[in-house]
Amino acid sequence: MESAKGSGGDRPSRRSRDAAGAAGDVIELLEVLWERGRDAVSAHPVSPSQLRVLYSLDREEGINLRTLGELLGSAPPSVSRLCDRLEALGFIERAASPVSRRELELRLTGQGKAYLRELRVRREEALVTTIAAMTPTARKALAEGLTGFQKAVDAAETARRPKPGDSTIRSA
Repeated sequence: MESAKGSGGDRPSRRSRDAAGAAGDVIELLEVLWERGRDAVSAHPVSPSQLRVLYSLDREEGINLRTLGELLGSAPPSVSRLCDRLEALGFIERAASPVSRRELELRLTGQGKAYLRELRVRREEALVTTIAAMTPTARKALAEGLTGFQKAVDAAETARRPKPGDSTIRSA
C-alpha cells in the first residue's frame, strides 16, 4: 500500500524511495554511457557544465549571459568563463543584440549544432541497443514509467510557477 506521499501526503513511501534509488542507479549508468559518447564525438570533449550551456542555447537561442546564468543557476563570472571556452572551441558565438547595444546574444555555431546532433545520435544508438536487449514487457514498463515520471515533473514545474495575480513568493 502506498503511503502518504504516493497518495498526496508529505512522507515518501518505501516504494517511492526504492524507485528513486533505482532511478539514481540508472542515471549513473546513463552518465557512463554519455561520457563515452561525448568523448567519441569530438577531439575536444566538453565538460558537463559546458554541455549544459550548449543544451540551454539549443533551447533558448539568442539569450544573454544573465539569462543563461539564471537558467544554469550560476554566477555571471562562471557563465562567462564557460562561454569563453566554448567560443574558443568554435561551438558558440557572441553577437550584438538587436534590442540593446549593451547586451550580447549567445548562439550555437554550425559546429556547436553539429556536435550536439552527433552526441544525440550516439546516445540514441546506445539507448536503442540497450533497450532492444530488454524483454517486450520490460520495454513497455519502462515506457509507462518514464511517461509517468515526465508527467510528475511537468506537474511539479506547473505547481512551482507563480499564478497570475499571485503576489506571494514561492520557494523552490
